[in-house]
Amino acid sequence: MTPAEHPPFPNRRMSRRGFLVLGTGTAAAVGLSACSSGGGTPVQAKVGPTSPLVARGEQARRAANAAVTTADLTATVGEVDLGGVPVKTWTYGGALPGKEIRLKRGEVLKANLGNRLPQPTSIHWHGLALRNDMDGVPDVTQQAVAANADFTYEFTVPDAGTYWFHPHVGVQLDRGLYAPLIVEDPADGKDYDDELVIVLDDWIDGTGTDPDAVLDNLKKNGMAMGHSMPGMSEMPGMPKSDVLGGDAGDVIYPHMLANGRLATAPHSFDGKPGQRIRLRLINAGGDTVFRVGIPGVPMRITHTDGFPATTPNPAETVLIGMGERVDAVISLPDKGVPVIAIAEGKNAYAQILLHSGGSKSATANDTAVAALKARQVHGLADFQATPEVSLPAKNPDVVHDMVLAGPGAKYDWTINGKPFNPNDGLPIRQGQRVRLRFVNDSDMYHPMHLHGHTFQVRGQNNLGARKDTAIVLPRTTVEVDFDANNPGQWLTHCHNVYHGEAGMMSVVSYVE
Repeated sequence: MTPAEHPPFPNRRMSRRGFLVLGTGTAAAVGLSACSSGGGTPVQAKVGPTSPLVARGEQARRAANAAVTTADLTATVGEVDLGGVPVKTWTYGGALPGKEIRLKRGEVLKANLGNRLPQPTSIHWHGLALRNDMDGVPDVTQQAVAANADFTYEFTVPDAGTYWFHPHVGVQLDRGLYAPLIVEDPADGKDYDDELVIVLDDWIDGTGTDPDAVLDNLKKNGMAMGHSMPGMSEMPGMPKSDVLGGDAGDVIYPHMLANGRLATAPHSFDGKPGQRIRLRLINAGGDTVFRVGIPGVPMRITHTDGFPATTPNPAETVLIGMGERVDAVISLPDKGVPVIAIAEGKNAYAQILLHSGGSKSATANDTAVAALKARQVHGLADFQATPEVSLPAKNPDVVHDMVLAGPGAKYDWTINGKPFNPNDGLPIRQGQRVRLRFVNDSDMYHPMHLHGHTFQVRGQNNLGARKDTAIVLPRTTVEVDFDANNPGQWLTHCHNVYHGEAGMMSVVSYVE
């Protein structure tokens, strides 16, 4: 089934020009002029996913001779082996992670999704500034793909970088439905010899429970699964991290994975001493930040969320929130070493072994993990975009505050005091410079993700990295700017899958 075969919003009014309708409360928030519906109620026309503006934008992105890469993705239920631990879960094609999709910048991806799950599903192409009707968000850009139905996603990939894909239905992301999406740039590859994609994950599915049951339990019992609340902040087993400002998560996971394997049965990579390896690090976790490093091997940060970036010094460890990606180039030493991904605040880790030289005894242990924790960690404040991808200096045309709050008594997480409502968005217009202010009024960090755009993080003395996902620490504010150049309705949300599903989502809404 393709977008042309059904309307994305069967229960919502659509104008003859393909525009949706936004209520006055949101339009008035920034003083945008309102029009009137037939009943006299002031409304603001939204640029919907079927708007001609969306099709026009895709036409401008796509070259007449653009190559097409086709991928067949079947979402299925089955058993996977985590490394001596079999679990029943949901995957793309029975693989964990799913098979990598790789293509070049400017090419077209045609992905055929076959849903063989017991629930509706979708695919979100995380980080890509693609056409709005292919973004994969039910109730915002499309209908969910029903069980035993098919859907074809087709779009141009405009930017090179490290991306990934996953569902945007319920908490399906916290199963095994994820895979890397690598967009190559012909200009890349001159400063490294080989590359290694590492997908990190926290794992609970098929271990006597599943993500749906976890969310139900959180809503039923409030914060009883591991998040601090009055009288509970010192309870044993609760994830804590000074780097994250206190609370490190709501869920205690039994396993941490790197490329689908436990630390006790890791994958390995064979190289040669002195070989330059580009690491593409992806955090596909649901509730876990990873601190990644290689004992004795510095990492030269080259990209954040797909876009070129630098740091003042090579990184000993780097913090990667849920949904974030970091690329780094390393030089292999004349010995075996592990890439260690420490689950921040959760007393667990995953690893990949790098075999180089004569030694292959590279497995991490508690001593190595403790030593790595003591090293300097690079995070959001340390990254800076390179000049060629920095946004030109400009004052914002519109500013939206997004106040992040929760949890309520029943695990309610909100933006601007309201749970998610797909019809109540933050209005912007094509061509504007937009500033979002993520104001964290809670006691837990939130990795905030914006669909369809990359923003530039604003620092005190300089402009930070170009990103689409950024960790907002407790009781702090992170300001980001982006240019409104991709019309449609775009979700913005916390990439803790349980926070998002419990209400911490909103829509950045293009209007006429």
